[in-house]
Amino acid sequence: MTRTAVLICPGRGTYNKAELGYLHRHHADKAALFAGFDAQRREAGQEEVTALDRATGFSVSKYSRGDIASPLIYAAALADAQSLAEDIEVVAVTGNSMGWYIALAAGGALSAENGFTVVNTMGTLMQENLIGGQLVYPFAGPDWRNDAVSKAGLLALAEEIDAREEHDLALSIDLGGMLVLAGNEAGLKAFETAVPAIAERFPMRLTNHAAFHTRLQASVAAEGRRRLGPEMFAQPNVPLIDGRGQIWWPGATDTKALRDYTLGHQVVEAYDFTRAVQNAALEFAPDLFIVTGPGTTLGGAVAQSLVHCGWQGMTGKDAFKARQAERPLLLSMGDAAQRSLAAR
Repeated sequence: MTRTAVLICPGRGTYNKAELGYLHRHHADKAALFAGFDAQRREAGQEEVTALDRATGFSVSKYSRGDIASPLIYAAALADAQSLAEDIEVVAVTGNSMGWYIALAAGGALSAENGFTVVNTMGTLMQENLIGGQLVYPFAGPDWRNDAVSKAGLLALAEEIDAREEHDLALSIDLGGMLVLAGNEAGLKAFETAVPAIAERFPMRLTNHAAFHTRLQASVAAEGRRRLGPEMFAQPNVPLIDGRGQIWWPGATDTKALRDYTLGHQVVEAYDFTRAVQNAALEFAPDLFIVTGPGTTLGGAVAQSLVHCGWQGMTGKDAFKARQAERPLLLSMGDAAQRSLAAR
């Protein structure tokens, strides 16, 4: 019996110490795919993806860099997307932030090679410029329930800080029960000072992350458009859901508009991952939501996004966990136990 699934591709911050060796552990059969990626890296004078993956040591300062993390995550996620069990039918693909680029390749709008070029180019440009930074702060409580008042207050605070002289701060990613904010140092520090600490973790700065999805990335977007031509983009094979929740349909996609969004709006405007997941659920009603590896950190944001729209009657963390225990709805391929339910 066929299982329908929405495939979800992760963004930055998902290839960590535990993921070292991911390509070699799970995808020894994809040497030809990785060889093409390695060739691109060698031509650019960069360390090969397979060499990075089989390293004996891991350091956050190195592996969190855009020019290191981005190609590793792309290779792992795309390989996972190509390894789904034969009874799984992907009805739509989406992703979080950089995961949009991976979604384009997983959904056929970019070839595997062109997708790698896009990810490696944009990741390198982000690292070379490293304009601004990001932090994460939750608005939902431990029960995952949507606290619209808290969310509105935090966004209003960010807007007030952004209005101050020499302060930049804006929503970067709407991520389930959390907000990812981005800006310059003055803006980030002002927010950190204004909000209470939560669980001794938040507000949490993200290492080697720039002010993604804000106006501060305009120069990066422009350079990306200069380097990445329209001929790289094609009709998707399956529906793609972008960071606005908009669906790009096979056979009806304006590929120029798709490129313009990918290298324009998507880079300089807020990314609404929550809406992407919710629209995927409401439009396609899949049996499963499958998050590719590497890592497992995106699963919580997917679950919270579903809870916040009351998907299948789930209104909080306990309800989601009960549903998951009865019949898994969300599978993370980066989790060994869940991987066996999704991969061939």
